[in-house]
Amino acid sequence: MLTLTAHGPALAQSDEHVLRFVPDGDLSNFDPIWGTAYTVRNAAMMVWDTLYGVDENLAPQLQMLESDSVSEDGLVWTFTLRHGLTFHDDTPVTAEDVVASLDRWKQRDVMGLRIAAVEDSLVVVDEKTFEWHLNEPFPKMRFALGKANAPVAFIMPARIAATDPFEQITEYVGSGPMRFVADEWQVGAMAVFEKFDGYVPREEPSSWLAGGKVMNFDRVEWITIPDAATAVNALTTGEVDWLEKPLPDLAPLLEASPHVETGVSDPLGVVQAVRLNHTQPPFDDVGVRRAVAMAMNQSDYSISVVGDKPDYWQYMYSYFTPGTPLYTEVGSELVMTEPDLESARQIIADKGLAGTTLTVMVAQDLPANKAIGDVTAGLMEDLGFEVEYVATTWGNIQARRQSKAPAAEGGWNIFHTSHSGTDTVNPAAYIGLQANGDDAWFGWPSNDEVQAGIAEWYAAETPEAEFAAAEKINAAAMDTVVFGLAGFTLFQQAWRSDAIANMQPAPLPLFWGIEPN
Repeated sequence: MLTLTAHGPALAQSDEHVLRFVPDGDLSNFDPIWGTAYTVRNAAMMVWDTLYGVDENLAPQLQMLESDSVSEDGLVWTFTLRHGLTFHDDTPVTAEDVVASLDRWKQRDVMGLRIAAVEDSLVVVDEKTFEWHLNEPFPKMRFALGKANAPVAFIMPARIAATDPFEQITEYVGSGPMRFVADEWQVGAMAVFEKFDGYVPREEPSSWLAGGKVMNFDRVEWITIPDAATAVNALTTGEVDWLEKPLPDLAPLLEASPHVETGVSDPLGVVQAVRLNHTQPPFDDVGVRRAVAMAMNQSDYSISVVGDKPDYWQYMYSYFTPGTPLYTEVGSELVMTEPDLESARQIIADKGLAGTTLTVMVAQDLPANKAIGDVTAGLMEDLGFEVEYVATTWGNIQARRQSKAPAAEGGWNIFHTSHSGTDTVNPAAYIGLQANGDDAWFGWPSNDEVQAGIAEWYAAETPEAEFAAAEKINAAAMDTVVFGLAGFTLFQQAWRSDAIANMQPAPLPLFWGIEPN
């Protein structure tokens, strides 16, 4: 039996203080299972807890659990909750709540669906113990239940978890370190969270989503400020304490302001992506996709997003997050050389495609999207294409990108997006890497070798086997050009040094561990 066990006294929580935070988006709904919005996920991390938490080494650690074990054949997982877990309505957290929560989560999450596909039963054993019986081993169980990728496997009271997973919950009760103050929630303006005195942190030091979630602020106010300049002004004047993601163009104002500090918000960064439509000409031809890939200059893309700041971008010669265990450059020769515009232009001409019109969708309401979209439009023209530049909103792109029709009939050839580096550390929540044709993400790439590599990663039981699978995936994804890699960028966060101490870079804003100053 493989077992994780942890024991120890709780850490004490501290005095009353108010933290005023400006998130990168409004909290327009608050059901972290129903959708995948990062803003919802980030807020939910304060309110709901998880069975495991992924630490700064990307390893899942026990969180709500006292212990777990898995049978030698990998078919029976047994989980035991730790003592002292209480919901915000003062009811105890039980195995029944966990089973109901996992039953709802697994219908919406990509890893949950994979577990459901091999599930025999998920059953309550006693008040603190439950078991998951499988008909095939699922080695990634701990990661699935502790990952930060949305939807996260948050635990809710059974009565709330009974809500249809395709409908939003209307009651927001968790067992995390903060409770949601629903009667102060104003969509488009503010959401409020207050410290839950009944929360018992773990003994271990905090490490990203693992360890003791010790809250040093009594109240956290999420203040929505849509205008970037207004948000920066509010920080410099002390009206707010923390900006999640200030506009890079305004960084000089922040850096020149007394009592304001800036730093990397998320060390796992963002993967900038150029999505090509594999189902329509000309990108149904792998040779054309490869020509585009060999001509793309990641420095042009990255500088357009974050400016000429070498510390905030880097070349990315892999489909996996730089600096993480699965990063591999196997099969990446096409993009590791200097961009070869002349050779790529010749390939386009030899295929008789010079002058072909491409429909390139660019979101004007997202600065980073517009920046990389403008670079792509210029590149396509340099390659000999005519460009129909569709300047629109992200909402319109989300609707139009679903069409598989020819561009002239309402479809598209190129759109732009980004993937959180948290999502690209492995294949688990990496929807942009899937290459299963009609079931793939928008662009609908199809490559059996990519899919075989993903299956091998799920089955891998050692880091060495996981890396071997990643090499196979990367080589196949590069060969078929699942999407165009436009570089790896980091973003700043900014905070008042006279209000916050011990700020922590992490894949999402962490409200535990930081301290009032």
